[in-house]
Amino acid sequence: MISVSPSSFAVRPTTPPLRLSVPNLFEGLDACATTLRDLHHGRQIHAQLAKFGVLGEESVFVNTKLILMYGKCGELGSAQDVFDRMPKRSVFAWNAIIGAYLENDDPLGSLRLYRELQVSGSSPDPCTFSLALKACGMLNDVLSGTEIHGYIIKRGFANAVFVVNALVAMYAKFDDLGAARRIFHTSEVEKDVVTWNSIISAYSGCGRATEALQFLRELQVSGLIPNTYTTVAALKACENEDYGKLGRELHAFILKSSAEVNLELYVGNALIAMYARCGRMDEASSVFSSLGARDHVSWNSMLSGFVLNCMYNEAFCFFRRMQNAGPELDEVSALSILSACGCSGNLLLGMEAHAFVIRRGLDHNLLVGNSLLDMYAKCCHEKQLGRVFGGMPEKDNISWTTVVAGYAQNDCHLTVLQCFREAQVDNIMVDNMMMGSILLACSGLKCTYLVKEVHCFLLRRRLFDLRLENQMVTAYGACGCVDHASRVFQIIDNKDTVSWTSIMTCYRNNGLALEAFAVFNEMMESGVEADDVTLLCALSAVASLSLLKKGKEIHGLLVRKGMLEGSIPSALIHMYSCCGDLEKAKEVFSSFDKMDLVLSTAMIQAYAMHGCGIEAIDLFNRMEDNIVPDHISFLAVLYACSHSGLVDEGTNMFKSMQSKFHLEPWPEHYACVVDLLGRANRFEEAYEFIKSIPGEPTAEVWCALVGACRVHSNKKFEELAICKLLNLTPKNPGNYVLVSNTFAARGQWEEVEELRQHMKERGLRKIPGCSWIDIGNKIHSFVARDKSHPELDQIYQKLTEVTMKLVRDGGYVPQTKFVLHNVKEEEKLDMLYGHSERLAIAYGLLEDPNGSPIRVTKNLRVCGDCHEFCKLVSKVFGRELIIRDANRYHHFREGGCSCGEFW
Repeated sequence: MISVSPSSFAVRPTTPPLRLSVPNLFEGLDACATTLRDLHHGRQIHAQLAKFGVLGEESVFVNTKLILMYGKCGELGSAQDVFDRMPKRSVFAWNAIIGAYLENDDPLGSLRLYRELQVSGSSPDPCTFSLALKACGMLNDVLSGTEIHGYIIKRGFANAVFVVNALVAMYAKFDDLGAARRIFHTSEVEKDVVTWNSIISAYSGCGRATEALQFLRELQVSGLIPNTYTTVAALKACENEDYGKLGRELHAFILKSSAEVNLELYVGNALIAMYARCGRMDEASSVFSSLGARDHVSWNSMLSGFVLNCMYNEAFCFFRRMQNAGPELDEVSALSILSACGCSGNLLLGMEAHAFVIRRGLDHNLLVGNSLLDMYAKCCHEKQLGRVFGGMPEKDNISWTTVVAGYAQNDCHLTVLQCFREAQVDNIMVDNMMMGSILLACSGLKCTYLVKEVHCFLLRRRLFDLRLENQMVTAYGACGCVDHASRVFQIIDNKDTVSWTSIMTCYRNNGLALEAFAVFNEMMESGVEADDVTLLCALSAVASLSLLKKGKEIHGLLVRKGMLEGSIPSALIHMYSCCGDLEKAKEVFSSFDKMDLVLSTAMIQAYAMHGCGIEAIDLFNRMEDNIVPDHISFLAVLYACSHSGLVDEGTNMFKSMQSKFHLEPWPEHYACVVDLLGRANRFEEAYEFIKSIPGEPTAEVWCALVGACRVHSNKKFEELAICKLLNLTPKNPGNYVLVSNTFAARGQWEEVEELRQHMKERGLRKIPGCSWIDIGNKIHSFVARDKSHPELDQIYQKLTEVTMKLVRDGGYVPQTKFVLHNVKEEEKLDMLYGHSERLAIAYGLLEDPNGSPIRVTKNLRVCGDCHEFCKLVSKVFGRELIIRDANRYHHFREGGCSCGEFW
């Protein structure tokens, strides 16, 4: 039991309240306004002053102090109430209320009060003008600023030091550094450190570091001693890698200076910001560690510095440290950590940061909400992106632009268009950035109608800039509208690298490699600098055209520019392999010490294209020791096995893909295995394999079986495959041509005619056969029985000579069975002799008789008779022929072919 003594209930005498004098109250009021920013105690002092009766009609001085206190403490309404109750107002009271509005980020209210001051009959003083000028600078109101400047000159205050400093700062805000400099140099006022600080801050704030530092040198020469604000302004000018050395010199100067300048908090924060901007986070960390006291700015400067320099892991660790030992985290901290999560693609930490934002009550902050949208967009989490956007209580243009861009970048194309329509309903101002995302969505949908609609919208709104014009070229190209893309490109006034690259990509992606390469040559002649994306596009065009000489020139350009990084090495390997120079492709591959997945896969594809199946498998096995292969790697090695007759090796590869690496095969993998078994005449096994495919086999699978059946004249499986193929792809002209050729080879001309009629009814066209050869820095193209070449007579004469020599010396017997047309035998011979690759070879022999390899590219498969023709040419004429067809490369030497009859 607790015992309570009676004395516990005794009434103790109370201490009489402390009675403060009026001067003491004034001191307390000043402290609340400047040092403490303590609204609660400020209100108590206000009440005490009222009790003392010093707030009467004549108390202008006291009321002015109260306005200052309320303004500094963020209580603008109370400051306005005190001001409104004042029967008499001095210019100091007007300055106090104007300053209160500025203190609380309401420059428009400050200008309104300045106008009221003029109407009231009171005369503004230099301090009034400096406040009004500051408000104009914050509003970027050039008209009001110049008007006030004129009034200042009229009133004779143009040489007041407060006014000069404010004018310099205002014109700097207007980006009119010429006016700021003229005022600084022409004013008759004796310049103090504040004046110098104003001009230094003006130039450093506008990124004019050289001039800012020149003013700093002039200040030192003038004999004045720089203060903390001078140092901070100068350090801001050094926030660039080019001025890092000067920044370190300033740091040394600060350390050698007197105690009042020695690493004050503001200076320390400026040093951290300067080192972070210069990419020297070690020095920034050292400065941070040396600070005796740190504030929010110190911690946030370090965190944003790590993010700015892409040191995301360090940023995450520092954020943990802030949570444990730092100040209360604010919206700046949240913005930095969300940016780090987004840029690093770390969704897990991003969601953790989101939870932190919610706990801190920052999720309703507009800036934080926009950063959350950006983070989820970069982390490819479109569902959470939509949830955050839907839950935002306030949305601005940035919010809408960010969510539209996020959906566009994550291929949610229909959602992009839906958001765009909602934005228009909500009267959101549509800007160029948002329209760029809309065009990206239209490109993804490949919808010409939508692209044209957006094009008209942009023309009506006059929103076109160079970036959107480039994107419009890309969008039309993605939809296959090459003519529209070309017209947009032609009307671009100041074409940049992206403009040229966009039209090159358009041509290349739409099968117009020759036009793409012509654009590249025109770009080089116009003097526009090519970047890595442009050169990648050019390499792709060169690879499509098999232009080895041009490819080597681009390779040399890449070496000179030091661009042998990223996708360039694999593109070079692909280019050399497509140009028939496998040795050069191997040389490029060997020149890189580190073997990665993309590089190795490119080399395996090169081996596959040239029929080097053993080498492809060997490289795949070596790669497998250090790198996990993906779907593309397996596709390349299966392709290599198929074109080298390595049946057992290929089937084992396919099995290991599923059992060892747990990769679900694509339709292309299944088609490769069917092609592999079919080429080896193992049709029963191929058909059983097709039946084991999960789901319905795709057109690629049946197409592979039809092709193999044609090679081995297997009618049993051919009929089945043809039926399946035409049912699956009724609109694919290539499959119709394959089936038509199959019927033609059998002599089933009625079926051939029926198929051709079906194609005509559906608007399908057969791709005409074409071959080309690069001679004399010019590409010469030929179609079957070509009559357009300027040297036509000489070419046909040469071809006749070659054919006669092959018949006489090589025993050549034309095989007209490869002419799949229902015509007479004589006409079949004529058609056979006029195949496009023969014309290209004849032209090569005519123009280049020196014995170098003849390189010809064909867009379709080489027929059996032309294959035999090429073997005999290589033997009888002693010339190496390097022929690339739609399937692979054929290297003809001394009567043999590298394909081993697998093509």
